[in-house]
Formats: sequence, C-alpha cells, structure tokens
Amino acid sequence: MVGVADNKSGPDAFVGCDLDAGELRSRVHQLTNPGLLVEVDEVVFADRRLLEIRVPEGLEVHATVKGYTYQRISTDCVPMRPLDVARLSEERRGVDWSSHSSGRAVEDIDPLALRYVRRLLSTSTDAARRKYADFTDPDLLRALKMVAPDGSLTRSGEIMLCPPGPGVSEDMVVYQHRRTQSGENDTIVRVSGPAVTAFEEVLQLIRTRQSMTPVTLPDGQQLQIEDYPSGAVREALANAFIHGDWRLGVPIQVEHSPQYLRTDSPGPLVSGITTHNILTHGSRARFPALTTAFRVLGLAEEVGQGVDRMYREMIRSGRDIPVITEDASRVSVLFRGQPPKVRITKFLSTLPETEQNDTDTLLIVHYLCRKKTVRADSIAETLQRTPEEAQAALKRLSAEPVDVLEPTRGTMSRRFPSYRLRAEVVAQLGHAVSYHSRAMDDIDKKVIEHINDYGEINNRTIQRLFDVDVYQARDILRDLVGREIITRSSTQRRGVAVRYAAGPKFPDRKRTRRSTRSGGRRTS
Repeated sequence: MVGVADNKSGPDAFVGCDLDAGELRSRVHQLTNPGLLVEVDEVVFADRRLLEIRVPEGLEVHATVKGYTYQRISTDCVPMRPLDVARLSEERRGVDWSSHSSGRAVEDIDPLALRYVRRLLSTSTDAARRKYADFTDPDLLRALKMVAPDGSLTRSGEIMLCPPGPGVSEDMVVYQHRRTQSGENDTIVRVSGPAVTAFEEVLQLIRTRQSMTPVTLPDGQQLQIEDYPSGAVREALANAFIHGDWRLGVPIQVEHSPQYLRTDSPGPLVSGITTHNILTHGSRARFPALTTAFRVLGLAEEVGQGVDRMYREMIRSGRDIPVITEDASRVSVLFRGQPPKVRITKFLSTLPETEQNDTDTLLIVHYLCRKKTVRADSIAETLQRTPEEAQAALKRLSAEPVDVLEPTRGTMSRRFPSYRLRAEVVAQLGHAVSYHSRAMDDIDKKVIEHINDYGEINNRTIQRLFDVDVYQARDILRDLVGREIITRSSTQRRGVAVRYAAGPKFPDRKRTRRSTRSGGRRTS
C-alpha cells in the first residue's frame, strides 16, 4: 500500500499519495530484472487516496537492475544469498535436488538400513506397500525412487540408506538433553546416517526420557499422557528430515528438557509456505523424492497432515500448541512441557470422533480455555482461515450434535457474533479454564435457583443440570461446599444421593429457610 506512513498509527498513518498508477506500474517494471509486471489500483480509505500494488505469483526470482535480490523476513527486506536465490528458483520450478544422481554406487548402501526398510514395509497397514518387502533389491530401490537413470543412487537414496561419504559431515542429527531448561547438557549424542536408522535412533533417545501422567477418561478408558506426545514429536522430526535443506551440510538440532523440546532444521520454510499459513496451505515438498521415500516407509504422515497432527496431539494431551518460527537459516518447532491439563483431555474425548480429529475445533476449544468469548474475525488468524470459514466452524460447534458453544445474547444478530463455552462445558473443563472463577457464576446461578425452588440438590441433579458425568458433578459440589454456598444436609455421607442445602454464604438464605420449612417449595 502506497500512502501509509510507517511511523504513525491510527487515522494519522493514512497520508495518501499523488502518484499516477500507470506510471508507478511502469517504474516497477523498469527497475526490476527480469521486469516485473504488477497490478496497481486506487483505493480510498480514511478519506485518503492510496495505491494498492498486487504482485502475481510467478516462477522467476526478480532482482533490482543492480543485481540485488531481497526477501521479506517479518517486517524487514533483507538481501538474499546466492544459495537462497538458487533454492527459491529450484522450488518454484519444481526442480528436485534429491532425485538427481549422488554419484554413489548401490554397493555403498548400509545392509542394516536396507534390512530395516524391509521390516518397515512388511509391517505396513497398506497391502500394496507390504508387497514391496518381497521385491528384489534393485526393484525395491526403483520403487522408492532411490536409483538414478545411470544406475547410481539418487541423493534421496544416499541420504536414506548410506553412511556419510567422503568430505560429508558425519553428524545428521545432534541431540542434547538437559535436566533443566537452562542447565548444563547431561547428554549429547551425535547421530550419523543413514537417515532411516538415524530417525528411529533419535525418537528412541527422546522416548527413553519421557515421563507419563495417567488419566482416566469418562468411559473408564485409561490413558498415559506423555510429556511430549509421541505423534507430535514424530511429525516434528519427520518434517525436519523431509524439509530441512541437506545441501547446507548442517545437522538437525534437537534440544530436550522437561520444560521444552525444540527441533531445528536447516534452511527456511519451503517457498510459498509461511508460519501464518502452514496449517492450511497445500503441502509442498522441498525434495519430492525424499518425501516419497519417508511416506512410503510410514515414517511421515500423508500429504498435508503432519503439522495438523502436531497441533491436534498437543491440544488433546492438555498442552499448549506448538510454536513454529523461521529465519533465513533454520525452522524451529518448539513444544512446551508444562503439566497437562487433564480436564481438557477428558472433555475432548467426549466430543464426536470427527470433532476430536478436527484441528479447527481443537484450536477453538484451546482458545476459549484462555478467553471468555471469541469471534470469527478474531480467531481467523489462529485458524489460518478467512473470517467466513472461521464463522462456519463456530456455527457448527454451536449446533447439534456438538453443541459446546453458544452465541452471547447481545451479539446474536451480528455478522460475527461472540461465542462462549456453554455453562456445562465450563463445568466439565473446571480449572483448565483460566477464567474459571468468573465462568462459575453461571453454575452458581443455576444451583442457587434450584435450591430456592426445591430446597436441596444432589449429584444426580447436577448431572442433569449440566450434562456432566458423576465425577464432574462431584467436583462441582466440592467446589460449592468449599466456598460454603452449600452444605451437606443428609446423614448419608457417600454416594450420588447425598443431599446438599443452602450453606452459610448462600445468597438470600432467609427465603431459602422459609422454602425448606414449607416442604421444599417456595411460598408466596
């Protein structure tokens, strides 16, 4: 946008411009090499004339007439290195570096790696892939796209199946473990190729240092929640192997502590993918041949599912979403290792199966555990969707059979209403909701109204009022007793039939006492 001041905010930032749209379009073409054709339109905003420049997506990497090439990193335009320009040009044109000949012979393959490949294929759930396990070595390598036309191994085959060659760094992954986030390393393991065995070795290093939190779901099923969900860790590591730029000769870095687990892969994100569209942008492999090998062997998710799965696994385990960052030299995926919010895990297990596996649903619930209300235009960036798509997701969650959200009364008629969790959902989530004390007002109100009408309440009544199970109803009653809003009124001490009446801090207690004396009904 031309005509907006960078050093001002609000209406004062729109200063406008007098440039001719056609002349601006011509100058952009003259000052770029190869000449860049852009679209320039006039826009009136805040009573100012602005020019909107739209750059079409293309195959060329454009530079200035002086030969400088720039890229946008956050809010800055920074020069690109020749390697960055070559990488971008190859990715735009679909040139697959991993499918070219590495110059290494088939005899350089590590026999243990090839044996492990056959084991992975023989245990695959896909019948077609299981057949690969019985192929001869040459046919198997061709099926995995690991042989070049001249009979040598492709770079994909070299990375996947060969130990490091002459002049190549032996470190494929460097794993570091700390007992505390800022403490000294107590373990450093340098893992060398081939990738197919290095991948499993790193997973095992992480797995042996995991601890578990036991959780019992409402249906009685027992779960063991890991510090870092294995599914999320596996996908983060697979993405590092698949999309990391092996041409740089830099190893993948894995830092592991009880507080965080971070995976750094060399090189930036693949062209066209940013941290702001990585959830919803169509999958684009940097090295298609290498990606195919990983997926055929079952080491990575199918196309477009890996990042989604990281988000889903983290939220379902009651933890925060991954933090994905990038710069010109690396992409980082960070998992936080805080204690799990088991109430979230329990609640999500009660949703329809399709919703349990819907990334939008999980992100919305995760958001509403921290914020009391949400609108489509405010959560669209989190979902990486348009406001209209976000509104469709919110509307779906407020209708049967999910029915976990409701629009607030004052915003129901708006284009983008404000939605909140229903009172019974807040009761199920308990203290996993950060604004729990305020959300409990709705629960208190219903309990107080019921006691005013009937004089007492019990666990079964709580279950019906809030559509919760016996254990969640027990927690609600304990909270109310702890705050002295209700107190036990029956001689029975255990079981769902224990009755509770107004406590010392029950509002308008005089009226409640009169109601109780008259047989549990309010008198007028």
